[in-house]
Amino acid sequence: MTTSDWIIQHETTLRLAAFIGTLLLMAAWELLSPRRRPTRSKPMRWLNNLGLVVFNTIVLRLLLPTTMVALAMFAQQQHWGLLNYYQLPTVLGVAVTIVVLDLVIYLQHVMVHAIPLLWRLHRVHHADPDFDVTTGVRVHPLELILSMLVKYTAIIVLGPPVLAVILFEILLNAMAMFNHGNVKIPATLDRIMRLFVVTPDMHRVHHSIDDDETNSNFGFNLSCWDRLFGTYRRQPRAGQRQMKFGIRHFDTPRQVSRLQGMLILPFLGRPTDYTLSRRKWNGPGPDLSEKERGRT
Repeated sequence: MTTSDWIIQHETTLRLAAFIGTLLLMAAWELLSPRRRPTRSKPMRWLNNLGLVVFNTIVLRLLLPTTMVALAMFAQQQHWGLLNYYQLPTVLGVAVTIVVLDLVIYLQHVMVHAIPLLWRLHRVHHADPDFDVTTGVRVHPLELILSMLVKYTAIIVLGPPVLAVILFEILLNAMAMFNHGNVKIPATLDRIMRLFVVTPDMHRVHHSIDDDETNSNFGFNLSCWDRLFGTYRRQPRAGQRQMKFGIRHFDTPRQVSRLQGMLILPFLGRPTDYTLSRRKWNGPGPDLSEKERGRT
């Protein structure tokens, strides 16, 4: 049995182990070297954010008939997708798949900020009043289903190797928890890392309560997409330690920190001005220059 065959055979176990391992590693890092002090009760947030993960897992099992891996296997058997027409070396096929799927996730992320109806779903993720590893897995079930359908479509069109799909899903999950981590990384190392991948300081800007900052830094894995498409922002105007998280007008614990509140949040109020059509800041205080923001 080859390594690829072993990974495919133990896909579920590997994904679960990677999820739990990354969660525990990031939790320990946050405890030992936090970037910011929490503003809300951490046990309560964790209980509800992780409770949403359990709820979402059950919903996906009940509503979606197949997994991405099973669909990739079926596409391979049927010779569907671009990569099934070209005999690429395994390493190159995996690399192409990861890059293309990462671009798809970036574009999907922009889409849920651009369309008011989809922003209603996505704001559950942004309404978290604090920012830590559990924020990365806090997603409304309807948005998660939408994301799965987008990835299903990408797999049918691309026809990626099954191994690549497994590795991408593990990487996407791990990076989502990493770049939402409330962890301190030395500024020099952060500048080097974000040339290639999305760091916590880079993605934290995306969770700002200010709408123009929310509509920046959409990447999850590779940092190049934000630079290529002009959505990159180096630092928040208030600085990493003083910036505020969340969504204006949605800030009570029942709305943003309790499981039942997260589930009904998309159906409350108006989409507000956070949608991508509005990127010009209209808040109090000065809008610092990029040079000044870089000092924070």
